[in-house]
Amino acid sequence: MEKVIITIARQYGSGGKTIGKMFAEKHGIPCYERDILRKASDESGINEALFGEVDEKLKSGSLFGISKKIYRGELLPPSSPEFTSPQNLFNYQAKIIRDLAEKSSCVFIGRCADFVLADRNDVVSVFIHAPKEYCLVQAKERTSSAVGNLEKYIEKTDKFRGDFYRYYTGHEWNDARNYDLCLNSSKLGFEGCVEAIEKYIETRFK
Repeated sequence: MEKVIITIARQYGSGGKTIGKMFAEKHGIPCYERDILRKASDESGINEALFGEVDEKLKSGSLFGISKKIYRGELLPPSSPEFTSPQNLFNYQAKIIRDLAEKSSCVFIGRCADFVLADRNDVVSVFIHAPKEYCLVQAKERTSSAVGNLEKYIEKTDKFRGDFYRYYTGHEWNDARNYDLCLNSSKLGFEGCVEAIEKYIETRFK
């Protein structure tokens, strides 16, 4: 396989993360998700806990009422009062994503990677979705029973992902126009989704 970057956005319970990892393992390439936060912390010198805290604030909705902070690529210096702002923390994550994409083929799960890498010709952006009932069944197998009402948890998680995407990109997370491929995992299965991504790559980059 020629050098290609796969970005995966996914509904909770659709199996998007599993599909991304399956693709990466099959092709012997790295798969990155929340480890982006650790790498961004190392790069910036900002405590990794702050990156997680911003995610939690975003989940609570306390930042989404503020105007959008669309990613432009700039990094603020330590001397700036906005050095640890949500925008700058995201910008450091984006820098890590761009740096890793330069090095080799890989898979990125979430973190608006499709938007961050939109200017690259070697990127295949994928959105994995499935009906609510399917996501609920899949989530029951993978989610701690301590979560409680799983249906509400799925709705809340997907809402956060949509809000997060809109906040940093100005686009709608579940809009098919943002992606090269939108795959229904309930119809294709996980392996079928991996094969569909492979077929798309084969056709597009032949």
